[in-house]
Amino acid sequence: MSKIHKGDQVVLNTGKDKGKRGTVLSVLDSGHVVVEGLNVAKKHAKPNPMKGIAGGIVSKEMPIDISNVAVFNVATQKADRVSYKILKDGKKVRVFKSNGEAVDA
Repeated sequence: MSKIHKGDQVVLNTGKDKGKRGTVLSVLDSGHVVVEGLNVAKKHAKPNPMKGIAGGIVSKEMPIDISNVAVFNVATQKADRVSYKILKDGKKVRVFKSNGEAVDA
């Protein structure tokens, strides 16, 4: 089970975009995430008039290994690790390791 979910603000730890922030667009089963505006590659697209695709060279976000991103903590303005905590009412929530605040607050 992944501790990074769709819609999370993340910071890239390694690679050409190291230190940049973005929003998770999707979490893949292979242990990869697609982050908005990060790890962008140029792809050659074939024109397809049936789908309305013009063709040419397009920019596309490529998957990044989930170990290379960390959730961004707004309170500390840094990347942070995430753990799970079970509340008294039995609800399971994600919390930051550094300050114990809920991620989805």
